[in-house]
Amino acid sequence: MSGGVDSSVAAALLAQQGHEVVGVTMRLFSAPNEAVARLNKSCCSIEDVEDARSVCRKIDAKHYLLNFEEEFQKHVIDYFVGEYERGRTPHPCLACNDRLKFQFLMQRAELMDADMVATGHYARIQKDGDRYQLLAGNDPLKDQSYVLYTLSQQQLAKLFLPIGDYSKQEIRDVAREVGLSIADKPDSQDICFIPDGDYSQFIEPRLKRKSPGEIVDATGTVLGAHDGVHDFTVGQRKRIPAVNNTSRPLYVTDIDASSGRITVGPAERLMRTRLYASNVNWINQPPSHGPIQVQARIRYNGHNTPASVRLVPNGAEIEFSTPVRAITPGQAVVFYDGDIILGGGLIETSLPEFSNDRGAMSSALTV
Repeated sequence: MSGGVDSSVAAALLAQQGHEVVGVTMRLFSAPNEAVARLNKSCCSIEDVEDARSVCRKIDAKHYLLNFEEEFQKHVIDYFVGEYERGRTPHPCLACNDRLKFQFLMQRAELMDADMVATGHYARIQKDGDRYQLLAGNDPLKDQSYVLYTLSQQQLAKLFLPIGDYSKQEIRDVAREVGLSIADKPDSQDICFIPDGDYSQFIEPRLKRKSPGEIVDATGTVLGAHDGVHDFTVGQRKRIPAVNNTSRPLYVTDIDASSGRITVGPAERLMRTRLYASNVNWINQPPSHGPIQVQARIRYNGHNTPASVRLVPNGAEIEFSTPVRAITPGQAVVFYDGDIILGGGLIETSLPEFSNDRGAMSSALTV
């Protein structure tokens, strides 16, 4: 329970259904005193903990504050900084859900003799025979299924997602009906541990190394220089220290952390049809033969695009039916069949079009 309206209503709904509810707030990091005033945009402040306790008192539930600072530092913050250091763009909510909520918290729940773990995610679970399916939330504007693709059958069997059938407005209405004081509390914004949204200021002092280098166009012409690849992401337009001799905006189209080279170009150079993903997880086993036809999404607020998934050693190659914009290493590609989440993986790189030597690329990927 973060102290927000979603997890609070999730707890209240379960209590109404007759479950014995135990509220758990995860202490993830210690905010500096000067940042506390800004944390109203985030979570994990003292006020948020008290909001969660207040809700538990209202629904007659026990409340515990569990310290996960060490795990959060290692598996979320260190990962977040390390990915930017490598010229990639991480999604910290993926790591937080995968490791903290659905691994460490579930382990802690077993020690507390809890039968199930519930969260305030906007997604749904349904049982199909002896297997579980993960479905997108009913409210497309709040759907959080993109960050839940790493779930396993064992985890789904122990998980409740009570608010996935509701819209955000309906959740606030429930909170008012139950008499929860947080009914009109603003949603969290930005990344919880960077409440002011200044990624660079957060990352800079935590870097183990920098990778400065040149900024070039597609022909290799040098347009500028930079202090480190951690300041860039594929698709970025603003704050590029490069000379633009054209009348069109320049975007980051490629990042090479090993050389420090940032490649920029016009918007059309961001359009690609193929990518390679690693660490692919299937919530239910995929067909063992032939390409798998899916709807694929490459960013949290993105759109689903028809695509073909071909399994390769250590990952998968995904080909989209139409070009997608800004395939970004470090983000996830998630596979859907309508509302059903089939699985997903981590984007490693975009791939050349089939007019190039596909065989050479496949060999390179499996070395």
